[in-house]
Amino acid sequence: MAHYKPAAERKYSPKAEKKITKVMHEYGKGKLHSGSKKGPIVSNVKQAQAIAISEAKRKGLKAGERWKKSER
Repeated sequence: MAHYKPAAERKYSPKAEKKITKVMHEYGKGKLHSGSKKGPIVSNVKQAQAIAISEAKRKGLKAGERWKKSER
């Protein structure tokens, strides 16, 4: 499990961290698909992270903010 961080430093909520960890474990085992289970297997770490964060956001969890053009 992730080490403790004070609330001010925390990037994601604890429930969002659990969801992201679960998705990244799927990626590590080679079972993470883009789209549905019929889609191709994800082979890029950045794509896996994006999928994990978007799944957490879809559930309404605190999982970062959208980037603004000036921050890119």
